[in-house]
Amino acid sequence: MQRRDLLKGGAGLAAALGLPAISLPAGAQTRAIPWQNWSGYLRCTPQDRVAPADSSELATLLKTSTGTVRPVGAGHSFSGLVPTDGTIVSLRHFSGLVDHDPQAMTATLGAGTKLGQMGELLQPIGQALPNMPDVDEQSLAGAMATGTHGTGRELGALHAYIDALQLVTPTGEVLELSREQNADLFAAAQVSLGTLGVVTQYRLRNVEPYSLRRRAFLMPIEELLAEFPSRIQQHRGFEMFYIPFSGHGLAITTDISTDSPSPRGEDQDNSALEDLRLLRDLLSWSPLAREKLFSMIAALTFEAEDNVDLWYRIYPSDRAVRFNEMEYHIPQQRIPEALAEVRSTLEAEHPEVFFPIEVRVTAPDDAWLSPFQGEPRGSIAVHRVHDEDPLPVQRTVEPIFRKYGGRPHWGKMHNLSSRDCAELYPRWQDFARLRAELDPQGRMLNDHLRQLFGLPA
Repeated sequence: MQRRDLLKGGAGLAAALGLPAISLPAGAQTRAIPWQNWSGYLRCTPQDRVAPADSSELATLLKTSTGTVRPVGAGHSFSGLVPTDGTIVSLRHFSGLVDHDPQAMTATLGAGTKLGQMGELLQPIGQALPNMPDVDEQSLAGAMATGTHGTGRELGALHAYIDALQLVTPTGEVLELSREQNADLFAAAQVSLGTLGVVTQYRLRNVEPYSLRRRAFLMPIEELLAEFPSRIQQHRGFEMFYIPFSGHGLAITTDISTDSPSPRGEDQDNSALEDLRLLRDLLSWSPLAREKLFSMIAALTFEAEDNVDLWYRIYPSDRAVRFNEMEYHIPQQRIPEALAEVRSTLEAEHPEVFFPIEVRVTAPDDAWLSPFQGEPRGSIAVHRVHDEDPLPVQRTVEPIFRKYGGRPHWGKMHNLSSRDCAELYPRWQDFARLRAELDPQGRMLNDHLRQLFGLPA
């Protein structure tokens, strides 16, 4: 128990022991604890921050609290889903393996479990996630609520592998949801933006443990774009990073392997980013000189990578350089032309850009607010390092993403309205109706979400 929880429980404990309750001196105030997201871009000072011990305590909290209530995971999102001056609910007591079924190959995990814990929890019970993102800082709840994904033509986003979940509604009702039990609410709650209540645990459909071979290599971007359709067909997982003002892209493939382990070793991405930033600082005045110097340095120093290891050691990369991000998901067949337009526009208008542009692919699913609902999509992500203003670049690329029918990653920055969402998501109005039924007073909505659902502030 944390000191803050102990102090809060003190009055009840005193009453149980027949002791007088301890009260603060007249005029004394509790200290508000500020919150900020991983990049430091989003901040707020909520009136209260709470960490319920179990579903019963969470249900009581939701039923009796006043003002806005927002659940928070690891704070690794860049959209305004969390900030509130009301109450922030931590899921840190809903963490770890709850149960598993070896025959069904399912495991139930607390919603506050970090993705980075999944390997040590699942490997000993003979299970593995079918896929993972390349960042593993997020909680399960945060990743599911925002449609977080990895890459692979036949691999779904994380929420596609939810078999069942437990939801505590804003009125304090504890619901068990699955495809067979409350099917509509289940389809809405898979990707819910934390607006239907608080999810406390997930039962996941897993696979047997496996090893992956990861290869990373540089290619001229024109060749990489031409080969994009065949590369995503040939490999279990494929992603690429276009390096601005270089003419090159980094391709990464992952495939099942039975070869002996050869671990990845220390991640080189963070030092490479510092080198790209230095190159930008020195040569932003000459795109041609920048590209030529990059090619010279890459020819002398870059070594292709070829590693084999267990799944949870291959998927994630160390992201020590903090950033803000916009990512849109576009119909998969349009990725090459969309990336070509993003590249040409950024390089014409934004010499300050140096952070690689990430491209991934994801299989379709049927969750109502999933960006991958109904068709396979490819994702293009544009990053800005945390101490540089992300908005000018985002104002340039977002119209391009929208032109290609892009849907945003809910955990990343975007400027969609309720009308935009209704055009992009066939079940948007159904979701809005369910949300209003579960939370008629809108207590789970902050300013960002009220704007998104077209409701007054």
